[in-house]
Amino acid sequence: MGRTNPTYRDALRAIEDRWAEFRRALRRRDQPHFDQLFEYAREHADASGLLNHQNPLLPALLSIDLEQEAILEDHEERLEVLERRLNEQSIDAQVSDEGASEEPQ
Repeated sequence: MGRTNPTYRDALRAIEDRWAEFRRALRRRDQPHFDQLFEYAREHADASGLLNHQNPLLPALLSIDLEQEAILEDHEERLEVLERRLNEQSIDAQVSDEGASEEPQ
């Protein structure tokens, strides 16, 4: 039988294994973040595999960037909504204060 080439997922697993000592040296609070980065890379493994890049770390890094960009965009949208609500509440409070001060005493 012929030999098959390793899949991108296999290459990504090998990269993660090579970085295992680095992960162990991280503070405990940073280890879940490290694991999350590889989870991001696995989420785009299909697209990365189609690229068939010589260095599988590069598609992994781009996959991580894509996921972090999506999270950043989500946070920016949520922040805009919260700022809009806060501004609306502030305006409502000012209108209420102005209305109360204009009432005859």
